[in-house]
Amino acid sequence: MANRNDSRRDRNKDEIEDQLVAVNRISKVVKGGRRMRFAALVVVGDRKGHVGFGTGKAQEVPEAIRKAVEAGKKSMIKVPIIGTTIPHEVRGHFGSGDIMLKPADAGSGVAAGGAVRIVMDLAGVADVTSKSLGSHTPINVVRATIDGLKKLRTREEVLKLRQTAKSLQD
Repeated sequence: MANRNDSRRDRNKDEIEDQLVAVNRISKVVKGGRRMRFAALVVVGDRKGHVGFGTGKAQEVPEAIRKAVEAGKKSMIKVPIIGTTIPHEVRGHFGSGDIMLKPADAGSGVAAGGAVRIVMDLAGVADVTSKSLGSHTPINVVRATIDGLKKLRTREEVLKLRQTAKSLQD
């Protein structure tokens, strides 16, 4: 059993792609002067319905990116995809960031900017329309997009929830 899980993990690691969204230079003022560090924001996904993001901080950019990729692999979520789009309209919120995601017709592409486009591409969503309604800061946009994707439900999941709720009422 342990061997099968190890091979599954190895296979998933090979298929997972990562894309850098933002790198910020951070300075901490200490007694001896300023101490410079870097913060990286990375989105990871397999383009088959799994996506996550991570942040990493280090004194050098490559090390910050590596830490962010590791964190992103640990925070991956499953995204329900119907055909090439999402099942229904949804709004994601984080901090002052608000993102509205709408399903789109096949072939219309990803109508989204910056960070939302990266998340959708790595999740495997080919057709979607989005609108950023709040903060345009990359970290808030990514977190709001992931929040919206977590709220998505397929028709089968909704029917199952309704049947469960109905049986509890009876």
